[in-house]
Amino acid sequence: MTDTPAPLPTIDAIGLQCPLPVLKLRKALSRLAAGQSVALLADDPMAWLDVEHFCAEQGHLLLDREDEQGRLRFVVRKAPAEGSH
Repeated sequence: MTDTPAPLPTIDAIGLQCPLPVLKLRKALSRLAAGQSVALLADDPMAWLDVEHFCAEQGHLLLDREDEQGRLRFVVRKAPAEGSH
């Protein structure tokens, strides 16, 4: 028997405009433990830059981002708690 990874929690921000996709991402990450990941779906073109900037500023890791004909998908891993290494 093989263990399959649990599906990634996914935030659906399709139809939402800046800054709502990033605000929904921030809220979802606040509920996760350090090192856990979440996916974000969005169609606001500004999310392409906003999510990258948010991750860099907050220390989260942007693992993946895809643009399939204007439908954006991001995978973000929550940063470790400050002070832990």
